[in-house]
Amino acid sequence: MSNLSGKIAWVTGAGSGIGLAGAKALAEAGAVVIMSGRRKEVLEPEAEKLRIRGFQVDIEPLDVADKAGVEAAAKNIISRHGRIDILVNSAGMNVPHRYWKNQTPQGWDDVIRTNLDGSFYTTHAVLPGMRKRKDGVVINISSWAGAYHTKLTGAAYNASKHAVIAMTETINMEEATNGIRACAICPAEVATPIMDRRPVPPSAEDRARMLQPEDLGATILFVAELPPRACINQLIISPTWNRMYVGGLENPKP
Repeated sequence: MSNLSGKIAWVTGAGSGIGLAGAKALAEAGAVVIMSGRRKEVLEPEAEKLRIRGFQVDIEPLDVADKAGVEAAAKNIISRHGRIDILVNSAGMNVPHRYWKNQTPQGWDDVIRTNLDGSFYTTHAVLPGMRKRKDGVVINISSWAGAYHTKLTGAAYNASKHAVIAMTETINMEEATNGIRACAICPAEVATPIMDRRPVPPSAEDRARMLQPEDLGATILFVAELPPRACINQLIISPTWNRMYVGGLENPKP
């Protein structure tokens, strides 16, 4: 039996991509998983697939950029399930107009509100309960663009993902004495729907060489299953065929 049996895991961005893969991996390991995302019509069918297989899955539709909505969602989850043991912040976005020549203030706000503020809101909502129990895991999905600097992803995305890493480390600095651990997972290219929002979407051949969502699901599970004494502060994962190394991305077209 997994050591996640009976744990309550809240996963944002769980309708597709990394969040969905993480929700599946945690459910398969025995956790009770609450899947959040903006669209109920996307979440419910994915949750039902897991329920049919015998896993315990609930949904809580949510836009993480909505501060009041996050607070209400956390209260709903705690009311139904009693606590939140594991938080996976996977909700994220980027905009096609992401370079200084075409980045708009609204596009900047949209990216920062979702990628950074949303992760803060959910973390802020779960920490009091984790402190009380002296136990908890926060897993923030940052990016290769948060650990390094890349022109490909643009100013707002890079800024938000660097900030997520910094925020994650402050959790460890301040909450270690409360038994709370936080990890920033920093994947390079993953073949998820966010690729379709690039100015020049990658080809099917390139996507096949990227990390796949299930690779990140396994990574999330690895971090979540570590014993309470172990904290992975930051984990960088990339495709073996890493286009940041092999060429072709040094000067992406704006």
